[in-house]
Amino acid sequence: MKRVMLLMVLVVSILVVGCTKNSNDLQTTEPSTAESQMSSTESTEPVETNVPETEDDHYPVTVITHNYAKEPVEITFTKAPEKVFAVYQNSIETLLALGLEEKIVAAAGLDQDVKPEYAQAFDQINYLAEFAPDKESVLMFEPDFILSWYSYFGEKRLGDVNFFHERGINTYMMQNSGAVTERILENEYTDILTLGKIFNVEEKAEAIVSEMREKVETIASKAQKMETKPRVLVMEVEKEGVRVYGDNTLGGDMVRQLGAELVTAPQNKMSNEDFIASNPDVIFTVYFGSSSSVGDADAAVSKIINEPKYQSLNAVKNNRVYAISLGEMYCSGTRTLDGIIKLAQGIYPEMEIK
Repeated sequence: MKRVMLLMVLVVSILVVGCTKNSNDLQTTEPSTAESQMSSTESTEPVETNVPETEDDHYPVTVITHNYAKEPVEITFTKAPEKVFAVYQNSIETLLALGLEEKIVAAAGLDQDVKPEYAQAFDQINYLAEFAPDKESVLMFEPDFILSWYSYFGEKRLGDVNFFHERGINTYMMQNSGAVTERILENEYTDILTLGKIFNVEEKAEAIVSEMREKVETIASKAQKMETKPRVLVMEVEKEGVRVYGDNTLGGDMVRQLGAELVTAPQNKMSNEDFIASNPDVIFTVYFGSSSSVGDADAAVSKIINEPKYQSLNAVKNNRVYAISLGEMYCSGTRTLDGIIKLAQGIYPEMEIK
């Protein structure tokens, strides 16, 4: 009996020792989940990623615009405008060129049809029948941004920009519309780049400006090398005399960029007698109206070439009177290249322009 009991004790002892050994083996050969994760992390090199800029990274954005006294005004955007009220040709076309048609709550004031490449985008926006809507009409659309020309913020229209800024509505005046003293080609590029910054589409704005600047500079460089430098007048027939786009106008700067001699006048006005006495070699007469019809352009030219008192002008005798639209040489925006090409073709018909 004692032998049996002793044998049972011995068997139990062997079993206990065996289980303990197996348990220890498991603990030393299989690491815990946490240990596995640590080991995996330590053996894996970190992966570097390029994180794209977000809207939060881009804003706030501060730009300079102007008030009706032509004083610089600093405004800050904490985000891209969502409800834009745009008035006049280059205001609308610049937004369309930047792909911002969905941001436009209302637009007005086209002198002519938008450029063909923007026609499809233009069909998506709310274009108003009224050429220059009044303040009540503008406020009805609850815009957070108004893009327009200097004249639109006069007392007889919207009033000064302060009215809108005090109500949390930002504004921007296109510079060559009269907001700045020096109206030059470079201002057109600056406006496009500034809007690109405001709406966080800088790459698109830079691409537009880069292509336009390169082509304009190529044409201007060729023009500067031409031997003959004709006397050029950019003008508009008025009830009494003519309005001259001379000193300190974008049209005048374009002509000078092309190396021609610009005909100027005090305060950019000429009587009919002074106009005849100036006797320019080339005349560009400014017109308004739809680009879908040549009627407006032909009418502008006809006012000069069919007027008996102007028959002595060299430009009339040599058939060098051309029409140019306001949108191509006054606050021209994306039409800047179009204006340069039209002027260059009239001034230097022998020059090859690609």
